[in-house]
Amino acid sequence: MQALSVVIISYNEALNIGRCIRSVRAVADEIIVVDSFSDDDTVSIAVSLGARVEKSKFNSYVTQKNKAISLASHDFILLLDADEALDSTLAASIFKEKQYFSFHAYTMNRCSSLCGKFIRHGLWYPDSKLRLFNKALGNCAGLDPHDKIEMQAGIRARHLKGDILHYAFESVEEYLERNNEVSCIAARSLFEAGIKKPWTKIIFSPVWAFINGYFLRMGFLDGRLGYIIAVYTAKQSFVKYLRLRQLQKEAFKKIIWE
Repeated sequence: MQALSVVIISYNEALNIGRCIRSVRAVADEIIVVDSFSDDDTVSIAVSLGARVEKSKFNSYVTQKNKAISLASHDFILLLDADEALDSTLAASIFKEKQYFSFHAYTMNRCSSLCGKFIRHGLWYPDSKLRLFNKALGNCAGLDPHDKIEMQAGIRARHLKGDILHYAFESVEEYLERNNEVSCIAARSLFEAGIKKPWTKIIFSPVWAFINGYFLRMGFLDGRLGYIIAVYTAKQSFVKYLRLRQLQKEAFKKIIWE
């Protein structure tokens, strides 16, 4: 059986870190938590459950996750956030693959919760993620806050049965607050990367997000929560591209006046 390192990033995740660690015990040969100097009980809980904890200042999701990956002792990595956990089906799938990793990368679905309900339709599911991989052939990349694992060209991934359970938002208010925060972070990341979008994105991207999420991907089957997600996903897109345009205009004015 081949060895597997589970790496987790955390900050003030005392309510979640124990569940995350317990869900991976059956498949992990080591568990590493990279913590951004939590001031709650995150670290003590992680240590009590056998995890190795390293502290690191948070600069971005990409840099923090690559830091965690670099600390792993084994070639194969399972990368999780502290508010995630493996369901029993996914844990069994990973354990089976550990007999002999026949692929260098593996994808799996992520199922997120809102107000205690796991959302099974719309843009939230199936939310396929590449989280299990050979660290020699891939790393964390992307633009904050939407980091992702990128593998070297030509590497195929196998999809595993089961879900990463994402305990995302306990209330609608928490979801809306995070939604607004993500819009601003994403706009800033696009701006700093020099990525430009046409003004039509401000109009058409939100419209498509709602139609795709609520109707085409059947978000309506999740009832009131499905509608809320569709509406505020559309709003997130609108705010993101509007904010990007504002940043670009501000930068242009600065150049002119200087």
